[in-house]
Order: sequence, then C-alpha cells, then structure tokens
Amino acid sequence: MTTDRTEIVAYTLCLASASPRRSELLRGLGITPRLRPVDVDERPGANELPEALVRRLSEAKVRLALATDTALPPRSVLLGADTVVVLGAEIFGKPANPEEAQSMLRRLNGRSHQVLTGTCLLRVDTDGWINEVDSTEVRFRTVDDETLARYVAGGEPLDKAGAYAIQGTGAALIDSIDGSWATVVGLPVERLGSWLTRLGLRLGADGQITLCDGDL
Repeated sequence: MTTDRTEIVAYTLCLASASPRRSELLRGLGITPRLRPVDVDERPGANELPEALVRRLSEAKVRLALATDTALPPRSVLLGADTVVVLGAEIFGKPANPEEAQSMLRRLNGRSHQVLTGTCLLRVDTDGWINEVDSTEVRFRTVDDETLARYVAGGEPLDKAGAYAIQGTGAALIDSIDGSWATVVGLPVERLGSWLTRLGLRLGADGQITLCDGDL
C-alpha cells in the first residue's frame, strides 16, 4: 500500500500553563494552544541555581500535564515554561503581596538583571524531549519611589516574576534589554520553530504544526 504524500498530519500544541501571556505569544505565531494548566510548587530548592530551577520547573509542568490529562491528543506537543528574574545571586519569583512587589522593584531600580526562561517540549507520540534555558539582560531606569508605588497600586506586578511586565505598563521602567523580548515575557517563541524541527515537526506560517517531509 502506498502512502498519500499529500496527507497533512497535524499536531496539537498543549500548553501546560494558565499564563495568558504565553498563550498570547503563541497566538502571535498563529497557534491556538490547547490549555492544560497545572499547579507545581515553584519554590527553589536549597542552593538551587536559577538555570537549574527554571529547567526543573518547566519539565515538571510537562510531566504533570502528561500524567493528569486523560484526553491528551496522541499527536500532540506538550509545552511547559517557567520564568524568573535574577539579581546577582538572588532569584525573584512572583511577589506574594504589594509590599514584596515594591521591595523587588526598589532592588531592581536603576540596575541590570537577568531574566531566565526555561522551556520544555515533549512530542508525545515519540517521547522526544527538549529542555532549554534562555537568558535576557534587562536594565531598569532610575525612577522615584512614588512612580514605583503607582505602578504597584495598578496591580500589574502581582503575578509577574520580578514584579513587572515588560509587555505592559512596566515597559516604562525599562531602559534597555540585551536579548529576547519574548524571553522576558515568558516564552522565547522565536526559537519554537527550530525546536519543533528537532522533534521531527514543522511550524508553518499559518501556525499549523505538521510532520516534516519524509516522516509520514
């Protein structure tokens, strides 16, 4: 029996996250992800380095989604990501309250820091894995406490690593970045196509994910 080489074998991208920012980044590529939010403990382990933390958490999200999603399409790619802000040797996750947000922003004020995003992909039908960490340097402008307080009062910082959103009004706090803007938002989507290629898949200009030629 011959195989129809014109057959399109499409894959579903399943996002192991409730983050509207990551969903929006994917939709910018034409991808409508299937959302599979998971809840993992994001606290770092004792002496855990930032790169190891985001790598571990992004994989943990994928593994938890795989274990708990009974309706996962057989032709699917699971994606998990985790982002932290790093100042010196200190890891800044999401602030617990406005006071902690204000404290984080004061620490970042007028200084440079690193934003790390770990991204994990699993092609479910082949058990092919990718787990990468991307880094971008961000420099804050120097602003007064009143400006920071107004920003915190607006509520935007409260569910963001490092207490700011570069894609929101927090952009007014930024002086410059060196690296990927999308990494700071929470998912380096400019690398997704090459990652999928490594898994034997292709990302089309229309956002469709299919098998690479020769893999039907």
